[in-house]
Amino acid sequence: MYNTILTTLITVLKPTSITLTDNSDQHAGHAGSKGFQGESHFALEVTAEAFEGLSLVKRHKLIYMLLGEVMQKIHALEIKAKSPSEV
Repeated sequence: MYNTILTTLITVLKPTSITLTDNSDQHAGHAGSKGFQGESHFALEVTAEAFEGLSLVKRHKLIYMLLGEVMQKIHALEIKAKSPSEV
């Protein structure tokens, strides 16, 4: 999952900055993550021109759309999405 998320976002968004952290080990065994194996919880910080003029909700929706099926296979994706002018 990690590589798929990172590759997809880099290819499409061409970010000026991107950090993806796998936090799955911090959530192993908690009630909300039952049924998810391996990589299930991620934190994303991304800065891209594509976010310029978009609301926070629209930025998140764009990321969800780009990741498509991956979102069905993970439990959580924490997102911090900024445009270059916000950095």
